[in-house]
Amino acid sequence: MIEKENLLKIFQETKSAIKKSNNIRLKELSNQTIHTASLNQDPDNIAVAVIVYSLSKVEERETYKKYPGWKKFYNAIMLAIDGSIIALEKNDEKLFKEKLKSIRAEIGKLSGKLKRFIGDVFRKAKINKASRIYEHGISMETTAKLLGISIWELANYAGQTGVSNVPLNKTMDAKERIKLAQDFFK
Repeated sequence: MIEKENLLKIFQETKSAIKKSNNIRLKELSNQTIHTASLNQDPDNIAVAVIVYSLSKVEERETYKKYPGWKKFYNAIMLAIDGSIIALEKNDEKLFKEKLKSIRAEIGKLSGKLKRFIGDVFRKAKINKASRIYEHGISMETTAKLLGISIWELANYAGQTGVSNVPLNKTMDAKERIKLAQDFFK
C-alpha cells in the first residue's frame, strides 16, 4: 500500500462528498488518485480510483436511489468506507484490502435492475480509469492487466476518446527535426 496518507485523505473526502451528494468532488478525488496510481502502478490506488469514480457515477443517477436495495447498498458502502478509513489510520493493510473487496462485493449482493446498473457503472469506470492510466504513458497491455479488462476494451475506449491522439505522441516531421538539430549545435 503506497501513500497511505493520500488514500486516507481521499476516503475521508469521499465520505463527505457522498453525504453531500457531490458527484463532481468524487470525480476530482478519483482523478487525484489516478495520477498516483499511474506513477507507481499500485493496485490499491487503482482500486480506490475506480471505486470513487464509480460512486460518483452512481451518485449522479438519482433514479438508482428509487430501486429496492438502494438503502442497504448505500449503508454497506458507507460502512466499508468507514472501515477503510479506520484501517488506514491503524496502518492495517490487510483490513484495508478487505474493505476494498467488500465495496466491490456489495454489487454482487444487489438484485434486479439495480445490480445490473451498478455493475455496469463499475465496469465502465474500470475502462475509463484504464484510459487515464494509459494517458499517463503506461502501456496498454500493462494497464489492461492492472484493471482486469481486455486490451480490446481499452483500445476501443481510448480510440473513441482520443486519448491516444495527444500531441505528445506525435513526432516531428523531417524539417522540424533538422531545424531542432541545427539550433542545438549553434
